[in-house]
Amino acid sequence: MNSNWWDELGEPQYGGEMTIRASRNIENFDPYYSEGMTSIYGGWLERLVSDDWTLDPKVWDYKLPWHPSKYMKGQLAENWEFTEPGTHVVHLRKGIHWQNIPPANGREFTADDVVFHYNRLYGLGGGFSKDSPFCAEIGFRDILSVNAVDKYTVVFKFNIPNPEFIMETLHGVMQRQCLENHEAVKQWGDLSDWHHAVGTGPFFLKDFTPNKSATLVRNPDYWGHDERHPANRLPYVDTIKFLIIPDEDAALESICAGKIDIMSGVTLEQAQKVQKTNPEILQISNPTRQAVTVQARNDRAPFNDIRVRKAMQLALDLPAIARDYYHGSVSAYPSSVLSSYLSKCMPGWGFPYEEWPPDLKNEYACNPDAARRLLADAGYPKGFRTNIVVDTASDLELFKIIKSSFANIGIEMEVRPMESNACTAFVEARKHDQLVYREYGPLGHCYAPFQAITRFHSGSNILMVSDPVIDALYPKAIASAGEEQLKQITREMNERVARQHFAISLLQPIGFSLCQPWLKGYNNQGHAVWMGIGGPSRLSFYGARYWIDHDLKKSIRKEG
Repeated sequence: MNSNWWDELGEPQYGGEMTIRASRNIENFDPYYSEGMTSIYGGWLERLVSDDWTLDPKVWDYKLPWHPSKYMKGQLAENWEFTEPGTHVVHLRKGIHWQNIPPANGREFTADDVVFHYNRLYGLGGGFSKDSPFCAEIGFRDILSVNAVDKYTVVFKFNIPNPEFIMETLHGVMQRQCLENHEAVKQWGDLSDWHHAVGTGPFFLKDFTPNKSATLVRNPDYWGHDERHPANRLPYVDTIKFLIIPDEDAALESICAGKIDIMSGVTLEQAQKVQKTNPEILQISNPTRQAVTVQARNDRAPFNDIRVRKAMQLALDLPAIARDYYHGSVSAYPSSVLSSYLSKCMPGWGFPYEEWPPDLKNEYACNPDAARRLLADAGYPKGFRTNIVVDTASDLELFKIIKSSFANIGIEMEVRPMESNACTAFVEARKHDQLVYREYGPLGHCYAPFQAITRFHSGSNILMVSDPVIDALYPKAIASAGEEQLKQITREMNERVARQHFAISLLQPIGFSLCQPWLKGYNNQGHAVWMGIGGPSRLSFYGARYWIDHDLKKSIRKEG
């Protein structure tokens, strides 16, 4: 009998409840409106493409938000092909049904459902002419049409020939890839009310109490089977519960008491505390999805002057922050668009700090005197006053260091705190007028290289950058002849962003996820249960496949 790498995990068991901590209130239940909000519709809505459950994590562990297309597998899609440049043909699985609740009433999922979703999302037709407010990125402007050629075949037409770009654009990790039911949209206008949740996925949304909890229960008619154990019908757990616990200390107490199974977004200091009190809890490390940044509006004074942006960077002592604040757990180097961590996983991509020329490195070295001279040259010899929108879910202790460093060169900031979901909506609508400090930033991305190329393109970035050099790289990238040429274009883009100081770079922390030992299968897979920006868009996939070792759970709780 042949053995598989997953055999050591044991035989999956059915039943039980998986409890996940949400750090902020769950907002909206419609993929059209809630990209970037804390949403959980990935539990009942599914995607065309997801991950490969049978792939050995030693090959690719899916921890990074970027999932290269060679590691993608069909979910609602059975397979796909590129019949000619810019033409992406998706073949759907047959026999998938919507959940047997009104207004879908268990009817079969077909190609028309896919067409409806993308027409609605991108304003491509079918009664929709305006795209989602969260689809401003340039890559989505290159989708020309989506059509059903028969019941199970969908044809996407793109204004770009590169297959990898199309895969990243259409099947990436974002929440908008989850497909909603068109009868529900037609009946209620949108799906913002949680009572209107209906999908093809493994769970129903049973209950939601704002700022308290959400409960998903098993769909007994779910179509999926476990690829590792093909005879096993999914899902394994009966219930997924989200407990909304904004307070970090309260959340740590809950997981240490066994009331939570998974908790992400844990800092090094928090992880060390848990290690001392509860060494049995698994700690899985991963770089955060972006570097910490201060984001300036590049189209408004004083930040439209590169000398001001350079001065702000020179005010920050990154090695000291790495040493004293992060206790040496992170790289002391700044970031450009792509993370140096991504460069390690996928050599050749990006522009890691080690490759920066000396003159560029000097622009990121702490030098308050040089910063004051730059401000004086820009017309601010005594500094200036400004304001900054601060996401209250961000690292506020680190922000104190930032604020003090800027004050040291004469930049005084009026702080405007804002709850996280409200901050996302505010900033994405470009309502901020000066600076922003929040979790989601434009530097240090572990996302797909193609997405990185569009990150600072005119009209699609919250920093309001409009740079002809950056804009010229996009057409070069989509017309690139091969991977090596694309790597060079990506490097050019990263160096340009670093030299122009469009955003003020801090560092990229290491984050931790905590997981109870009785929960099997969880390995901090990106966008599986993570409650930050963009996730958990793959909850229907991973939530159905995680399982609980009931005997181990009983024994650990008995010992405790």
